[in-house]
Amino acid sequence: MGYGLISKGTPILTSSPPGNGSDSVPGVGSTSGATERGKSSAQGARPARRRLSVDRRREELVAAALELFGRRDAERVSIDDVASAAGASRALVYHYFGGKQELYVAALRSAAADLEARLRPPGNGPPLEELAWGLSRYFDFVEEHEAGFAALLKGGPAGHGREAGEVGEIIEGVRHRLFRLIMRRMQVDEPGPILRVALRSWIASVETAGLDWLEHRDIERPALERMLVGQMVALLGAGADHDPQVGRLLGALVGGQVP
Repeated sequence: MGYGLISKGTPILTSSPPGNGSDSVPGVGSTSGATERGKSSAQGARPARRRLSVDRRREELVAAALELFGRRDAERVSIDDVASAAGASRALVYHYFGGKQELYVAALRSAAADLEARLRPPGNGPPLEELAWGLSRYFDFVEEHEAGFAALLKGGPAGHGREAGEVGEIIEGVRHRLFRLIMRRMQVDEPGPILRVALRSWIASVETAGLDWLEHRDIERPALERMLVGQMVALLGAGADHDPQVGRLLGALVGGQVP
């Protein structure tokens, strides 16, 4: 069922020499910082500055944005909040992203890429075992990157136009690729309407279960994952009453073989 999301608390500020594609931000440990510390305390030492590459700075801002968007409604997160959390200036955030909506889109893309990467199956094991493996990887992401997961599913800041459309495309894209991943494992090219509805309902249930688990954490993860595997079997069983193809597929899955 996956994204380069940066874990909360991961140190990302690293020293590098000035050069093309870098910017400077307040920090400690540089040569200029050592010089300033040698000045008299009466004058006061100015903070030393670090140089970050463009990519590293963008990653840092995206990580800070993901954490904030995951902890509160997007409308309540400001550019100043993101800048403060990342130890950057407000102007620098605008320089890289242009505005909050663009930053939100970049953060969602990061979370989506990480989740999708995690869900690529490792081999050709029994279908239900691979389904359980995918759920475990999915909930690894939910647990390790709860801010990114919550941000991915809660929706974006109020807005219209291209960026607002991109938010919906990212979220639907994740669902579509997960759907196609399951279809490939089942060796089904084009699902009929009954199978399509059953699988889309199941994906929605998994998303809801992830958000609920983050909020309450009153059920053990293995139990929740087993319940969701059972829910997949139950949905296919209900669909089998209306579509013989779904019945054959269910029999193959429970029997440990794809059709």
